[in-house]
Amino acid sequence: MTRFNIFRRATLVAALACAGSIAFAQSPIKLTLGHNAAPGNPKSLGATYFSEQMSKRSNGRITVQVAGGAQLGDDQTMLTAMRTGTLDMSVNSQGPVSAVVPETAALGMPFLFSSLPQAWKLLDGPLGKDLANKFESKNLVLLAWWDNGIRQTTNNKRPITKPDDLKGMKIRTPADPATVDLFQAMGGSTQQINFSELYVAIQQGVVDGQENPLANIHSSKLYEVQKYLSLTRHKYESMPFLMSGITWKKLSEADRKLVSEVAAEAATYERKLMLESDDKLIGEFRKMPGVTINEPDLAPFKAATAKVWDKWEASPVGDFVKKLRAESAKL
Repeated sequence: MTRFNIFRRATLVAALACAGSIAFAQSPIKLTLGHNAAPGNPKSLGATYFSEQMSKRSNGRITVQVAGGAQLGDDQTMLTAMRTGTLDMSVNSQGPVSAVVPETAALGMPFLFSSLPQAWKLLDGPLGKDLANKFESKNLVLLAWWDNGIRQTTNNKRPITKPDDLKGMKIRTPADPATVDLFQAMGGSTQQINFSELYVAIQQGVVDGQENPLANIHSSKLYEVQKYLSLTRHKYESMPFLMSGITWKKLSEADRKLVSEVAAEAATYERKLMLESDDKLIGEFRKMPGVTINEPDLAPFKAATAKVWDKWEASPVGDFVKKLRAESAKL
């Protein structure tokens, strides 16, 4: 074979490889995004925003099908599906995710944050990046920290004015170890029930009450089956927006960059909705004749849950909890 033919063949192979790469990068991509929220919830609206912006920014080449309302199973099921590559993305929840990255649960330590912007500042800083790195070894990619608000307590027994009011009360919590410890420290009897089944569980008396941000209480209409709303502001909860590591590796560098940018933009949008929802929804709840609202003095609640901090600082994730406590004190 002549030197010219060798050169021509090498050039042809390189051209074909380049053409194949371009064709792959430009081929249509279909992704599925699951979550557990009801329509109208900030999580649901944020997921729709992400889907719309991905289609717009990619000129229709990347489409994201959103499956909300736990259509694809609960958060734990969706986590498993992402790790095995059968689901592309999920706006998940702090509790279930902590089974994969235990440090995540510490974001829900009692009375850690007094406002949502305070939580965002920490999550967008070094500690949030540290947590993001831990997901990579679990075959998950953290795209952005979305927001699930500061949580309040509802029940059908009595207004919660002091920790003792929770003694013996059956309270539904998510599968979140920090939340379980928090309510048990105040004497509550905690039960884990899928959020999609919570309305019926309350209606049938399986539990007396539950705790959630106002946006979740409202969008899932829990006010229809709960008489008392106590603004306990006992903990914050993040929503990690995750992608399967298997899906991530299939994307081109350009598409990874686009997904990350749009996920961050959608986080800003979703956070804004969550921040605005509290003042708006408090006004709506006050107008409901079937709902009684009270704002307790939080000092006794903080004192009653101080031992939760001691327990967690002595746990295997204690070093992270100590860092979290120190950094949050600076905010």
